[in-house]
Amino acid sequence: MRLFAIMLALLSLQWFEGRVLVSADVATATSYGPPYTPTKCNGNREDQFPPNNMFAAVCDGLWNNGAACGRKYMVRCLSGSNRPCKEGVSIVVEVVDKCSQNPCPANLLLSGDAFDAISQSTSGKINVEYIQI
Repeated sequence: MRLFAIMLALLSLQWFEGRVLVSADVATATSYGPPYTPTKCNGNREDQFPPNNMFAAVCDGLWNNGAACGRKYMVRCLSGSNRPCKEGVSIVVEVVDKCSQNPCPANLLLSGDAFDAISQSTSGKINVEYIQI
């Protein structure tokens, strides 16, 4: 019985960027463009954006009454129309804003640079796997 439990646990693990993770979430992502300010996290402060321009806005479900500000997520593309994913690429994005559209078009709105880093498509919606780091 113990061997069965260990095997079941191993089968439920997911691989993400060469690391074994117990749980990663699946969501949708799209790109959003400038102007990026003002944001819900830090208003008009230009220093709120990471130097590599890998940042995101999140939907209500991830926003958590503003607690999402500054969170970092590792994200990789899973699928989408016309095979948009760049194989083997994952990125780390920092949350700087809440999606201002109602309803939000995706769970994660990635900056143009972040979206381009994981997708061959310049626009559209993709399915992603993400985990908070």
